[in-house]
Amino acid sequence: MADEEQKEQTAEKSLEEKMKEGRALEKLTAPELKEIAMKIEGLAGVHAMKKEELIKVIKQDRGIPEDPAVKKGTTADMKKVLVTLREQKKEARQNKDRKRVNVLRRRINRMKKRTKKLAKA
Repeated sequence: MADEEQKEQTAEKSLEEKMKEGRALEKLTAPELKEIAMKIEGLAGVHAMKKEELIKVIKQDRGIPEDPAVKKGTTADMKKVLVTLREQKKEARQNKDRKRVNVLRRRINRMKKRTKKLAKA
């Protein structure tokens, strides 16, 4: 009985130590985030939440502001936009509109960089 309590305390300490070390919430694993979220009062359905949802809930509970460097949205949403941009670029090539092709090429390049940045976060 005492061993179980001691294990729980060491697990809690390790999570708290990770947070104190400056390890960002985004760097924690989903099970670690679930452990933190389970301590939040009035929160139900923690085990069914995805990592992004867990981070959002924990940040709201702790009063941590959203990172302004990363625009809101998921990588899946951004990739859908990429598909439409590529289609527009293909049409512009067929119409031999070089100026439009260059504009779309730059937009696609920027969007790809944003998705990579969001995936790292």
